[in-house]
Amino acid sequence: MTGMTGMDSSAGPGPASAQNAAGASAATPAGTPRSAGTMLPAALPGMPAYDPADLYSFDRPGMVSPVIAAALPRVYVPNSESDTVTVIDPSDYHIIETMKVGHEPQHVVPSWDLKTLWVNNDLGNSLTPIDPFTGKAGAPIPVHDPYNLYFTPDGASAVVMASKDMQLVFRDPHTMAVQKVLPVPCEGVNHADFSPDGSYFIVSCEFSGQLLKVDTKNRAILGVLDLPQKGSMPQDVKISPDGKVFYIADMVANGLWTVDGDAFKLTGLIPTGKGAHGLYVSRDSTTMYVSNRGEGSITLLDFATGKPRAKWQLPDGGSPDIGGVSADGKVLWLSGRYNAEVYAISTTDGRLLARIHVGRGPHGLAVYPQPGRYSLGHTGVFR
Repeated sequence: MTGMTGMDSSAGPGPASAQNAAGASAATPAGTPRSAGTMLPAALPGMPAYDPADLYSFDRPGMVSPVIAAALPRVYVPNSESDTVTVIDPSDYHIIETMKVGHEPQHVVPSWDLKTLWVNNDLGNSLTPIDPFTGKAGAPIPVHDPYNLYFTPDGASAVVMASKDMQLVFRDPHTMAVQKVLPVPCEGVNHADFSPDGSYFIVSCEFSGQLLKVDTKNRAILGVLDLPQKGSMPQDVKISPDGKVFYIADMVANGLWTVDGDAFKLTGLIPTGKGAHGLYVSRDSTTMYVSNRGEGSITLLDFATGKPRAKWQLPDGGSPDIGGVSADGKVLWLSGRYNAEVYAISTTDGRLLARIHVGRGPHGLAVYPQPGRYSLGHTGVFR
């Protein structure tokens, strides 16, 4: 077992068909969406209706779907340089086990129906399934260049971000059989998020400083947008609760680009900190946590004002990267990409609760389970 330091207190606590998963997930027994009664139908058949006032209204504390109510509370950390996944108990921060997976695991991704966690073994050209109810890994499935993984909002397709292949590969969400290969005119496709009605999604291209707009239903490229910052390296993508703004973290611009998704037009740049990388929405939809990997800090962006309102600095530095918010909203979990460690951070005051030593190159960790009816992929983008 690997050691841990910096602990101050404890943290908070087989695939179904798309139709069955959506129906079961919608029956959340706890919590009520803030705007219940204003739900709109989606553009995609099979996609659950959405709340236009708050796309994250089903992500409140206590709103864990009954589909995964029995899932083990765990934090899964892919160690890209160690070819392992470290499994952490979030209740006391101790490491439960370190499992061997494929070569260069980049992200741990919840499936659309919430019943599987997929380890993206990028250079191993495979996906390793983990059963969240037992914590056990299954046999890997061959998939070429799975740097990252998303799911269309109707649950009909998995979308592999094949970064080196310069492709978006649409696959069956369970078997991973290829449905369509979409070549892309940019380098380093890696992160994405979907429009409120699911009709399109915006993708960041890390190595060419560009964004793509993709038609979800027709699986076609609608546009390419060049970022004005020289050498831009866009990373995580997240839509605002009201669906009006897409935020794109940029490690070179040291902040967030804002984009009008419908018009596919750049509207501004919000400075946050050196190496802006990961984006996470608070459980009350008021705040977005921005991990600034290059300076060891987290910026709190206020959605109401569109401006940063605070910054938390990790004591003794670090390299906060990718992660997620605990089910109760009290803890922000982030990997320390260049420090072989994981950070548990209080969302109340930014205090470091634990610094846990893991394998080399920890990257896209997943906190599980989390509230929400279904997963759009990455390390946990839930609606």
